[in-house]
Amino acid sequence: MPNKIQDKEMVNDILSMMKGSLTGYANAISETSNQQLRQTLQQIRNSDEQFQFQLAQLATQKGWYKPAAPADTQDINTVRSQLGV
Repeated sequence: MPNKIQDKEMVNDILSMMKGSLTGYANAISETSNQQLRQTLQQIRNSDEQFQFQLAQLATQKGWYKPAAPADTQDINTVRSQLGV
């Protein structure tokens, strides 16, 4: 009998695919000159980013994903100053 894919594996696979899709949308958006197509791609990207965020939150709540520790204020300020923000 074949092994059933576990929820954790499914979620991680989807998150991985979403990451690739979001990169693809960013590339397509930056390369299109058609405003209507650009807006459509941006709407799809925004929707997918929201879905990805919600799925990542679920994975974190279930203990399937442990995000990196938050940066401290000094590190954030250093990066901001380097970027001129």
